Amino acid sequence: MVAREPTESGILVDISDSEFLALSTMVYDQFGINLTDKKKALVRGRLNRVLRNRNLRTFKEYLDLVRNDPTGTCLIELVDRISTNHTFFFRESEHFTFLMETAVPELLKRFSSEGPGQEVRIWCAGCATGEEAYTLAMLCQEMAQSRSFLGKIKILATDISVTALEGATKGQYNSERIRLVPEALKRKYLTKLGEDLWEVSPLLKSMVLFKRLNFMDSTFPFKNSFHAIFCRNVMIYFDRPTKNSLVERLSSCLFPGHYFFIGHSETLGRDSFDLEYIKPSVYRKKVP
Repeated sequence: MVAREPTESGILVDISDSEFLALSTMVYDQFGINLTDKKKALVRGRLNRVLRNRNLRTFKEYLDLVRNDPTGTCLIELVDRISTNHTFFFRESEHFTFLMETAVPELLKRFSSEGPGQEVRIWCAGCATGEEAYTLAMLCQEMAQSRSFLGKIKILATDISVTALEGATKGQYNSERIRLVPEALKRKYLTKLGEDLWEVSPLLKSMVLFKRLNFMDSTFPFKNSFHAIFCRNVMIYFDRPTKNSLVERLSSCLFPGHYFFIGHSETLGRDSFDLEYIKPSVYRKKVP
């Protein structure tokens, strides 16, 4: 839905074809996000508030401001405004079922034979406001307790949006966002703060590390690989070359034999890269 936020004069500042091309090129080069012409009205609507707040009269003035900002703050604000971060707990729940019934039991069975001190590492790539990461945290904690797993469970959650990450770190959600959380897990891991506000428990917060990360970075700054990577409903914003490059870098961060999850509306093609197809939107890194 296009935001229709009036300027102080009551009129939306228009964006010309050349201005939109310059802006979309900038966004593509910096973040890999492919803004097609179909997004022009949405971009205009979302950025008009920025123009109004900064007392800018045209998108040319705005583009000049972003280009000449040595701090990069304006660029971060730009991607914040055009990013869509709507999600909720237990979204596309089939993935969580597979993780708990197949992936994590496989891992814990192997760890139990290797002795104490093991570490489960999961990366939630494109975490938005944190619902996916906290869903993973509560389910992994439940599995660890049922299997008497004494090792550590670490979940890295990354996103490009500073605003989204601030909300994720706070860990507070309205009833609509948590409506699919089973009642037993809600009682155990969520605290009601008000009529329509809930907060995740300190335990879950301690399990998740939120960091800003740009998928267009040539390499990712991780010392160790991951046992599962969730990158769901993110690559729909990328063209094929960008998506292919990203998948290669993501899979390079995954331990062989472990799992890569994408959104139900996304496809990689069977046996793509060094990933083998398991089921729709679930892949496993091939073992050499």
